[in-house]
Amino acid sequence: MTTWKTRIGSHLLLIVFSLLMLYPVFWWAGASLKTMQEMTLPTIWPKTPIWDNYIEGWRFSDKFTFGHFFLNTLLMEVANVFGGVITAALVAFGFARLSFKLRGMWFSILLMTLMLPTQVTIVPQYILFNNFGLTDSYVPLILPHFLGNGAFFIFLLVQFIRGIPRDLDEAAKIDGASVYGIFARIVFPLLKPALVTVGIFTFIWSWDDFFGQVLYLSSVEKFTVSLALRSFIDQFEIQWGYLLAMSLVSVLPSTVIFFLAQKHFVEGIATTGLKG
Repeated sequence: MTTWKTRIGSHLLLIVFSLLMLYPVFWWAGASLKTMQEMTLPTIWPKTPIWDNYIEGWRFSDKFTFGHFFLNTLLMEVANVFGGVITAALVAFGFARLSFKLRGMWFSILLMTLMLPTQVTIVPQYILFNNFGLTDSYVPLILPHFLGNGAFFIFLLVQFIRGIPRDLDEAAKIDGASVYGIFARIVFPLLKPALVTVGIFTFIWSWDDFFGQVLYLSSVEKFTVSLALRSFIDQFEIQWGYLLAMSLVSVLPSTVIFFLAQKHFVEGIATTGLKG
């Protein structure tokens, strides 16, 4: 039986490790309020906070504010999450519930793509999109999410669907439901925890996809948050105050979404793969 001393010791240990993990964030927040002269000082918080780093960083330029790049990124993320969740669920339902020739082989090939580094496919993808004249647009960054959203998410949802009793499908068939009806009325609503997990991962990974964004986007008016942050670094100078301030602001959407959906996220991870 756990004593109160053991519980206090465990909580103190967790607090210490939490503070160690959060130290970079504290330094980051403090550095975003420092002058260039204070950046090299071994202090976490500046003597006099400089809030102009946030004001001028958000102003960005005479033509665009940082809010413009936030809007670009958020609109792209809405499309990515919507397309990724729907198409990953459809493909996973097909592999988990439908019977068709060579299903096992195709599923194995799908899982094999997890072993391919992104760098192997990025060149042929770029050539393909360039030949169709789709570079300098959001299509190369959005379209893949409408085509299954990747093998990892499909596998995650397949495992979750396999945990849903098939008796529910049979009962729906007796009531006259089609395959599409079973998916829309039975399976899809029960996928909520796993779909939240897929949505969060899709949002975060797409938001942080600097490589894809810098590869396909070249017009400043189409820049995302990641590319706007890169603009604070030029050949001769790095605007550290603006960069740190806006980078801190840029992580807020992902942080807020994660905490709001944390319950469903944890539930989705914990129950994936369990048999019903």
